[in-house]
Amino acid sequence: MKLKNPIAFTPLPVTIITFLVYAALIISLLVVHHVLPEPPKKTSRGVELDEAWLDLQTLTNGFHPYNSRRNDEVRDWLLRRIESIIHDDKHSRLRLQSRQTRGFRPSTISALSSGSGTLSIISDMTSNVSFAVNATSSRPGYSTYFEGTNIMVYIRGTEDDPTDWWLEHRDPNDDGGVLINAHYDSVSTGFGATDDGVGVVTILQLIKYFSSPERQPKKGIIALLNNGEEDMLNGARAFSQHPLSRFPKTFLNLEGAGAGGRATLFRSTDAEVTRAYQSSRYPFGSVLSADAFKRGFVQSETDYSVFSSVFGMRGLDVAFMEPRARYHTEQDDTRHTDKASMNHMLSTALATMQRLTAETPLTSQRGKQDSVSEATEGVWFDLFGSAFAVFQLHTLFALSVSLLIVAPLILISISALLYRIDRFYILSGSKRLSDSTDSQIVSIQGLRGLSRWPIAFILASGAVVGLAFLIDRINPYIVYSSPYAVWSMMLSAWFVIVWVYVSAAEKFKPTALQRLYTFLWVSVAGWLLLIATTVLERNFKIAGGYLVFFYFACVFLATTVCLFELFGLPRKTDYAAGMQGIQAGQTTGALPEADSPSSAPNLAPSHEEGHGPSPGDDEEDVDESTSLIRGVAPGRTTFKHYTSPNQRAEVAEHEVSEHQPIRKAYGFEQPWSYSLPSWLWILEFLLLAPFPLILVGQVSLLLTSALSQTLADGSSVLTVYLAIAALSIPLFAPLGPFLHRYTYHIPTFLFLVFIGTLIYNLVAFPFSANNRLKVFFLDRVDLDTGLSNVSLTGVSKGSFLLDTVHALPSAAGKDIYCNSSPLRKGLTECSWSGLAPHVVSSLHPAIPPEARYRDWLAFNITRSRNTTNSAHFYISGRNTRACKLVFNRSIQDFHIKG
Repeated sequence: MKLKNPIAFTPLPVTIITFLVYAALIISLLVVHHVLPEPPKKTSRGVELDEAWLDLQTLTNGFHPYNSRRNDEVRDWLLRRIESIIHDDKHSRLRLQSRQTRGFRPSTISALSSGSGTLSIISDMTSNVSFAVNATSSRPGYSTYFEGTNIMVYIRGTEDDPTDWWLEHRDPNDDGGVLINAHYDSVSTGFGATDDGVGVVTILQLIKYFSSPERQPKKGIIALLNNGEEDMLNGARAFSQHPLSRFPKTFLNLEGAGAGGRATLFRSTDAEVTRAYQSSRYPFGSVLSADAFKRGFVQSETDYSVFSSVFGMRGLDVAFMEPRARYHTEQDDTRHTDKASMNHMLSTALATMQRLTAETPLTSQRGKQDSVSEATEGVWFDLFGSAFAVFQLHTLFALSVSLLIVAPLILISISALLYRIDRFYILSGSKRLSDSTDSQIVSIQGLRGLSRWPIAFILASGAVVGLAFLIDRINPYIVYSSPYAVWSMMLSAWFVIVWVYVSAAEKFKPTALQRLYTFLWVSVAGWLLLIATTVLERNFKIAGGYLVFFYFACVFLATTVCLFELFGLPRKTDYAAGMQGIQAGQTTGALPEADSPSSAPNLAPSHEEGHGPSPGDDEEDVDESTSLIRGVAPGRTTFKHYTSPNQRAEVAEHEVSEHQPIRKAYGFEQPWSYSLPSWLWILEFLLLAPFPLILVGQVSLLLTSALSQTLADGSSVLTVYLAIAALSIPLFAPLGPFLHRYTYHIPTFLFLVFIGTLIYNLVAFPFSANNRLKVFFLDRVDLDTGLSNVSLTGVSKGSFLLDTVHALPSAAGKDIYCNSSPLRKGLTECSWSGLAPHVVSSLHPAIPPEARYRDWLAFNITRSRNTTNSAHFYISGRNTRACKLVFNRSIQDFHIKG
């Protein structure tokens, strides 16, 4: 028995091969995204992971916001910890030149080891900053005065200015160094393990690493532990007032916007500095996250924006991003993160700093340091968390423009060549035997299948968009805890709808051109989309268009291969002559030889073309061995009966024997398609599917982690579902040219998946113990009357916020007032008259509330005598170092005394 071709373009091989490739890639993407690399049992020399983990536990054993006594305790511990690292007797260290406190006058202490390098610890208690931020549509303007309490460690590089230039209030005589930054304050509602405890202990380990004489950097390092990031990035702004801020030219900012997972490259100022991150062993991130920040889709900020915008430095923003539900909560602790996450940030920071401190500074043609505005925009993305691609945006623009020109020229040229050699079957409805108007027309059926893909695409894409609106209306927050249920619903719906339509169309009107027509439609859509992204690259510096470029490049290559298949078809004239001979019982010219591509025995019409069976054929069972020429025994050619006498001998010489199998068109497809290669579809699939699936899949997982739980922060619910719907389409679109060959097994399974996930997404409770809904609590106390007004701010859709309020004892029997939050866009604020706060114990319960709270705040306001619109404010808060003044109208200017 003859075995069937295991790679032929038939249902079983197509289904199995495409399924295995997709399953392998999707599983790999999920594993890379969610499974962290195991921490090494033996860490790099100079870095101790266990020690860093113990430091993290000590640092985060309590809430320590800027306005707290615990914050001062953390600061003192950090200074002691840094000195203990420098005084480590087990390892040789650079000479500790000075420890500076309260200003810039040093308190020199004895050297710890010999060597040319020096290390200085600066406890900055005097730098303060005043600044103003203009109002926007989403928030009012504000002015800030802030007194910094930053800690800095300067590790002098081998090429640095050897003098203490910062004590002389002058610029250094060198090319500058590198800043690495993390903030040691937490929010008032969390321990700050990943925001930003891991960043802090990472810097401690880097101080330990680079303070060793054998690892002294070429370019100096400023290790900044700033205080006050959670309060409008004030710590980084205060650094601008210290003379050391003139030294660094590049920076690495370590941050946390989640509570674990991998540390992703959030943002980068340019392509050149991003190449330093490329040396990381486990790179992770996409430039799309930077585009999201740039276009305002991400509202939160990090110290990166201060260093890049205010300082004009070039650098990187590396941060944790998931799970967002634990971000800024008491679950941001060491119990809910692990050494693997810490090791990922630590190893990434170490590799990046080694590269930044070793390279020649980035200079412009004028020989001066480039600022951010002069830097070259970059494009970057990782591949499976192991490789990292970096190139310039103008390179992507040049490649995009080139592909926009070259791709259609090549496809048009191939089509023109096919047309010239009479093998251009696409868009061909029929063929005349000669140029004469009275010559007979033979049907080609080359138009069959032309409109199938756009119809299927529109139906399936419209369905997933409709599902986005449906979920947004019925159960809008299900993506918060079950993002993969939403993904499964969207992907299975799109797949099943496309398969049902193209398979049904193929059953009723089979065509050999279905794959090619799908490629051509996708090519046209990709070309138009590439035009749009190229404009965005040029005019708006949007780098995320790399997805479209590579996607279209893969589509173009697969389409080119598919077009080349047509060169194996018979000429349309030969095919028409052969068909005419069958229909008329004679031929008017020499038929093609039997062993040529246009061999006459293979040109017989199928039943689909209207040449029905003879009366005696009704009892014949039809299978794959049945001849396409009705009434003819399988394996026999009948064209010898239609040749002229002087041709019969020639045809007989090439007649196929009874025992030689005949190549036939698949099923009831056009008879001329018999000579199409049966294996090239695999090459086309491998060109089309894997690389786009990897790129789009990684971005889909990244955006899911970044956006699915931002709904509690006020992000648009519908936007998240529309993003998932939009990304579902390019994930499965590479299967489009092959779906009409799929068996029913996988579509049936995916249909059941769709039904199950649809029901789940509509009725399931959207929150869980591991994915808790976050609400924002605020208690306003009138110090004169002692009256309290309590508010909870949370999601606006559904009854979740009100249910939470009603569950609080203090709200029982109270009038609840709910309105749009004035401070948090997209959220609702519900307020009620609360209980009197018991912050400190009173002398006696009979003491009225106003007496309990009145001494918390002392103030005095006097109007200036010389001007009509100015006043002096004296404010003294008890047990606090933060205060806020709110004016009904904008102020013009302010000054701080002291």
